[in-house]
Amino acid sequence: MSKKASTTITDVARRVNVTTITVSRAFNKPHLVKPDTLERILAAARDLDYVPNAFARSLKRSESLIVGVVTASVDNPFYSEMIKAISREAKQHGYTIMLIDTDGLADVEEKAIETLLGYRVAGIILSPVSDEPGYKPAYLSRLGNGDVPVVQLDRALADAPFSQVVLDNYHSGMKGARYLLAKAPQLERLLVLTGPVGSRISHDRLEGVKAAIADSHRPIQLDVLAGDYTLEPAYTATLGYLNDHLRPDALFGFNQLITLGALKALRERGIHRSDMAICGIDRLPFADIFEFPVACVAHDGTQAGTSAMRLLLERIRDPLRPQAREVVVGELVNA
Repeated sequence: MSKKASTTITDVARRVNVTTITVSRAFNKPHLVKPDTLERILAAARDLDYVPNAFARSLKRSESLIVGVVTASVDNPFYSEMIKAISREAKQHGYTIMLIDTDGLADVEEKAIETLLGYRVAGIILSPVSDEPGYKPAYLSRLGNGDVPVVQLDRALADAPFSQVVLDNYHSGMKGARYLLAKAPQLERLLVLTGPVGSRISHDRLEGVKAAIADSHRPIQLDVLAGDYTLEPAYTATLGYLNDHLRPDALFGFNQLITLGALKALRERGIHRSDMAICGIDRLPFADIFEFPVACVAHDGTQAGTSAMRLLLERIRDPLRPQAREVVVGELVNA
């Protein structure tokens, strides 16, 4: 069966017996069209299932009302919260977001940037697949020319000339470690599950943990297992650790999925979460609803997403505006 041809603006014009210019005006500048004519055009468009091509209109006007959002962690609850905030803020200013999930793959991220540039988006909010100092994607030079405003969210490329909204990772690590030290006065061994070894986010959080331990003047053995901010590697690593070591006195997961993976492993080994001090970074999804509170250093994802969109809008309106950096501070909850 052949594919049905899409309805065009010409089809709508023929149905109403007006020019295509009048139909175009009805969708772009309806206040300039007589009310009865406007009503007939809109009715015909509904009958014919005509959808105006917003992308084509933006090209014609040399402007776009589309904002690209590139993320490697759409399955991360914290990222979902930020994306929702971005979408809401964009809508309030007449923009629509185009979301691309790279699934943590550098080649997909490269294609995502090329796609968004091809669509001539108004701006891009980017959370790259890696924040390791050595990660220098090829698209960086194209974005760095300043033609398309860019705001980095959570993860930031090293030395990239873009505005950014990041988390206070050092103090988040410190706050979580201080909680565990206070929660477990006899703490001798602390298991910390981090993101990738080269991640600056993980590095800063771990430095905060080490600073808290140093301040305590207590002989704490710090065992560190690196992962990739997802559940299964944290689960597997924790199981392996429990097979080879005595149960730690406390556990610190560097994001929600890591913490969930560790809790899954503890449960499989018959260790209840109340048997040791546990803390994570950012809230476990729906934990409070099911009376499953786990102490965590929580960041406001809505604030982060809204701030990223606001910074992007400022750059869209004023391309010469200086780059900005905003930090979202985490607060200890469920302690």
